[in-house]
Amino acid sequence: MTRTLLLASLIGASLAAPAFAQTAVPFTLDWRFEGPAAPYFLAIDNGHFAEEGLEVEVSQGQGSLDAIPKVATGAFPIGFADMASVIKFIDQNPDAPVTAVMMMYDVPAFAVVGRRSLGIETPADLQGHVLGAPPPDGAWAQFPVFAAEQGLDMSTITVEPVGFPTREPMLAAGEVDAVTGFSFTSSLSTIRLGVPEDDIVVMLMADYGVELYGNAIIVNTDWAEANPELVTGFLRAVAAGVRDAAADPAAGVAAIAARNPALDSELEVDRLEMALRDNILTEWVMEHGLGNIDADRFATALEQIGMGYTFTNTAEPSRYFTDAYLPTDGSLMMQ
Repeated sequence: MTRTLLLASLIGASLAAPAFAQTAVPFTLDWRFEGPAAPYFLAIDNGHFAEEGLEVEVSQGQGSLDAIPKVATGAFPIGFADMASVIKFIDQNPDAPVTAVMMMYDVPAFAVVGRRSLGIETPADLQGHVLGAPPPDGAWAQFPVFAAEQGLDMSTITVEPVGFPTREPMLAAGEVDAVTGFSFTSSLSTIRLGVPEDDIVVMLMADYGVELYGNAIIVNTDWAEANPELVTGFLRAVAAGVRDAAADPAAGVAAIAARNPALDSELEVDRLEMALRDNILTEWVMEHGLGNIDADRFATALEQIGMGYTFTNTAEPSRYFTDAYLPTDGSLMMQ
């Protein structure tokens, strides 16, 4: 082969080959493809994951508890789950290879959503009324803390176990007076069913004494220890996706709609904006950056979890959350 032909062959090979190998990373959400999931899809569409050498596929979940065993068993290396549920799972399964690595909902979306026309205005009004609660719901799991902080007599509240698909329809039909759920899910979904917005009361548990954290990105620790740079790259890409979603919520929802054509885009923009404002880009996050936790608040959160849950093992904060994989290059700052 002549030198010219060899050079041409090498150039052609370099153009045909990818700049770097992409590592496939399946990622499981806690719930459906709705507005608050926009950062992950924007991280795909805007190339943030690709820049980190990652090819990410996002899967839907079936509730706040759904992702934890998926990640613990290694079915998914990374997932998105309710922090309090992660803590309880690890306490019950101390050898499970799972932990949280990035706090996404600095303020949890746990809420009680009720209707004024059915007599619900304040937490005290729940007494003597019917509360719909899906058993696997993260908000229901934290309701004992909310009730204790508000001094509610649980014996006076009729708790109706409901399924996720029937929760908001039952509230809209007046079959229950209030429900537990995520603030941006249950409120907007009930309005979509025809209930007037001014009839909806959203009691965000964080406004009523609950110091718990919300949903976090969790990892299989065996996989993370073998792939620390991939984990950090994933988290850096997610932070970029959050910034993109905050800059253009409509574009974020459009990225979801490309995967779910039946999406009510107008509703999901509202849902995304609500999550960004109330849960993700909080005052603390804007000052300290996305992803980490406050140690004192986390200690209080563990105490509150203990109000309605008996720990089998000593509660050790470092077992539930680690900041070891968070980027340290300033990419978590949201300003």
